[in-house]
Amino acid sequence: MINGNKVIVCDKSPADAADDYAWQTDPELAHLTATHPLTTPFPDYLSRYASQLQDNHPRKHQFAIKTLGGKHIGNCAYYSVDETMSETEIGIIIGDRRYWDRGYGTDAVTTLVSHVFSRTNLRRIHLKALDSNKRAQRCFYRCGFTICGHTIIDGYGYVLMELHRSRWQSHQINH
Repeated sequence: MINGNKVIVCDKSPADAADDYAWQTDPELAHLTATHPLTTPFPDYLSRYASQLQDNHPRKHQFAIKTLGGKHIGNCAYYSVDETMSETEIGIIIGDRRYWDRGYGTDAVTTLVSHVFSRTNLRRIHLKALDSNKRAQRCFYRCGFTICGHTIIDGYGYVLMELHRSRWQSHQINH
């Protein structure tokens, strides 16, 4: 469990499945993540979910985002860990709309970034945000990420952003 100012980033559990299913079947959230809404029936999803929770992949680390009061409001992860290049990619979703535009996403990203840089030797964290997802881009910018490029994947335009350990460290000293 990793404590932020507004959120706790913690291991995912079977209790998170219903929320995750609701978010993955939501067309608006699917659009924000450039995916299609999930159409799998919940019982099938649940059986797969349980096995995924037990998968300890060294290159992918998934977490639930919960309020300090314990309410599950989203998920985040760092994945595609590349020890040779000393980098990883992150992703986040605040699935519960009641927590949008209230600083929870920024706190979750800050908490995840601090965890990655304080627990690993990685030197760079990068991500991609849809060109149209200005809310996400503002969040990442507030967390210290800078734009490092643009790309198109499967017809979707993305802004590429990055944060280097040295920038994160200087930000930590100044705050």
